[in-house]
Amino acid sequence: MSGNHLNLAQVEALARQAHAQQTDKAGRPYTEHLAAVAEGVRVRGGSGRQIAAAWLHDAIEDGALSARWLAEAALPQEVKDMVLAVTKRPGEELSAYTARILATPGALLVKEADLAHNADPARLAVLEEPVRTRLTAKYAQVRGLLGLTGEKSPSDRKDSANPEASYPEAHTPEKRTPEKR
Repeated sequence: MSGNHLNLAQVEALARQAHAQQTDKAGRPYTEHLAAVAEGVRVRGGSGRQIAAAWLHDAIEDGALSARWLAEAALPQEVKDMVLAVTKRPGEELSAYTARILATPGALLVKEADLAHNADPARLAVLEEPVRTRLTAKYAQVRGLLGLTGEKSPSDRKDSANPEASYPEAHTPEKRTPEKR
């Protein structure tokens, strides 16, 4: 990565600022979700670019940042591609959405971490029963379409096109070997 790109700490700060006034369905600061998804990508062995995409994964969909901002942002194209892949478009069929995620290198791991946090039983428990039931079914359907069923995740969930892609100037903990699932 060249020095002209935002580093991972800058991406995190930007995402936190963009989503600062938003809350999730339970009324919690939305930035908690972003941090959980970024951490979920990291512990699953994701690259720095996938972690950056995790921080930005809902920015366009939620209107925190514009598509134009993303197009012009000082980010590697792979990060932009992953963010756009996991951005659900108005009126889009779920099959088209999941096909785009599967077709974009690195995006599946970002969506896997997003779904894992969204479907966390403790997070869902604070929602009213009808909402909890609807969301649980929705997340299960998306996981199924993405092939994220059972104990093991698909091997292509990492950035297979560029597995060593990273943010060298980022301040991240030492690289850890992903745990076997």
